[in-house]
Amino acid sequence: MNVTKLTHDAVLRVGEVAGVDGRRVYVLVDRNKNLSDMFFDGDILRNISVNSYIEIRKGFLSLIGRVEGERIEEDYPAPTSEEVKPVNRNRRVLTVALAGYIDEYGKFTGGTKELPLIGNEAYIVTRDKINRVHNLIQDEGSPSIVIASIEGHDFDIELPIDGLFNTHIAIFGNTGSGKSNTLAYLYQEFVRVLTERNAAAFSENVRILLLDFNGEYTDPQCISHNKKVYNLSTRGDGADKLPMKEDALLNIEVISILADATEKTQRPFLSRAVRFYEKVMSAQDGNPEGYIKNILRNRVKDVLQMSDKVRAYLLLDYFREILPSEDANGDPVDIDSDISWHNNGNEFFIRPLASGSFLQQKPNLIPDTFLYKHIDAFELGDSLLSNLIVFLYLQLIFDILANRAQNEHVAPVINRLKAKKGDIDKLFDLGSDANFWQSNFVVVSLADVNLEMRKTLPLLLAKKVYSEQKETGQGRSLNIVIDEAHNILSTQSFREAESWKDYRLETFEEIIKEGRKFGVFLTISSQRPNDISPTITSQAHNYFIHRLLNERDLKAVASAVSYIDKVTEESIPTLPTGTCIFSGTASQMPMKINVKFLGDARPRSDTRKFSDIVPPPSVVDDSEEFDF
Repeated sequence: MNVTKLTHDAVLRVGEVAGVDGRRVYVLVDRNKNLSDMFFDGDILRNISVNSYIEIRKGFLSLIGRVEGERIEEDYPAPTSEEVKPVNRNRRVLTVALAGYIDEYGKFTGGTKELPLIGNEAYIVTRDKINRVHNLIQDEGSPSIVIASIEGHDFDIELPIDGLFNTHIAIFGNTGSGKSNTLAYLYQEFVRVLTERNAAAFSENVRILLLDFNGEYTDPQCISHNKKVYNLSTRGDGADKLPMKEDALLNIEVISILADATEKTQRPFLSRAVRFYEKVMSAQDGNPEGYIKNILRNRVKDVLQMSDKVRAYLLLDYFREILPSEDANGDPVDIDSDISWHNNGNEFFIRPLASGSFLQQKPNLIPDTFLYKHIDAFELGDSLLSNLIVFLYLQLIFDILANRAQNEHVAPVINRLKAKKGDIDKLFDLGSDANFWQSNFVVVSLADVNLEMRKTLPLLLAKKVYSEQKETGQGRSLNIVIDEAHNILSTQSFREAESWKDYRLETFEEIIKEGRKFGVFLTISSQRPNDISPTITSQAHNYFIHRLLNERDLKAVASAVSYIDKVTEESIPTLPTGTCIFSGTASQMPMKINVKFLGDARPRSDTRKFSDIVPPPSVVDDSEEFDF
């Protein structure tokens, strides 16, 4: 061993191991190593302190640990000594948690391979070894991104694209903690690096869908210029619409999501109605209206010969939903004006045109009724959804007549679809042949979408792109990014049925549990991790945890991210803006990193300042005149 190395070791040595208790190691610090900083090889090194790294040498291994705490241990003089000496109160004892080791080849590996022995020497970790500890790139030449630096050190950290973006990512933090900046920077660098690597292959094989609940990522410079943005709105006309082919709307998964259909009763009814629609609309004679009119005439005959008054009038109401509400002159029509129910006979009486009084019903009188003749005025609408609703009523009429369905179980699904019809027409371009993936990076802004559709639409899109990826995604990847994920993944919802909430959560839980096999990866960002399904938070592989203050949120993170040490966990409520804890499968141990500020390319999530809203008087143009 040369003199230079002996000198270096003497300068870097801080003490020796005084106790070992499992992964917890106690290091007794030398008396002359209590300064905060030291000058070494032209560089200023921080001395050992809480949350810093320490190296414990054991043979050819360098055990790397993190200081979790320190205390003073009083050093009393020997009792046999006759000389009176003061008690030394400056003996520092460090509590160290082992994080990993550097082997004889200079490679850092996380985890515990060996424990130190009492008397092993402890040293300050040099810059070179700090770099090795934080090196996340396992294979040379593999793509990586740089978005942050290590807290307390002035060097950047490279995050591997393989190992990070082909996993599920969770970004948590209170509002104003910097989580939107982290999300945008992550995907900006992801898009940039892969585009520079092979733009054609990236465009062809990698797809990114970002669900933006607050319209923060719609600016052209945010994340990527080459993105397709759908600015949706349910407030008025003129906004963007999502292209949807006719066969996509008739998919039972899609129609069930739009109608909030229950699994065991309403969904089978919808399946029957869709099959009925497809059969009629593909009639060989090319006259579906004539086909429907014949069906309506037969159903009218069945209804007018019923002996159950309640069901008969219920079905008459359904005919009102199907047939025009006005005549050719624009006057309102009353389809039961010439029929009347007689309780004694439990049947309808009919008033023929030639008679002013109601006569006992005869089958040959039914074609003379206004209801029967009004069927001639029926016309199919120009909206696919309107026509589908007609077939839902036709199917319901048939099912009630055949005692196949109960009205109170099935009718609500039609009412929900009718209530959403206006919103669906504003959000979807039904029957369009346009491609949803006009770019491989699509942002769907839901800022102007009402609350009900903000829950329905993300579920529909996620289900659609996930199914497409499962069918045709060999050799391709799909990243689904959900900002403000508590809006759609919350377990606390009182505006929807319990069964529908379960279906919504089960869909995303399936994606996060099974999607990796099909190349589907989920990234969620939220300020309330406690509100999100525990199954989803626990299944994420990599976490970026910004400042969190709520006790329940902290507990949710602690239970989901089991490999965060105590000191790191306790620092979460005091993290400054832009600083976060990065932990997961891409990192061999938790790291505190400072995410860089994006500048003008950041999302529109800044806190509004009153100094900007109300500028000082000096900026007002004094030449401007005001009339009062």
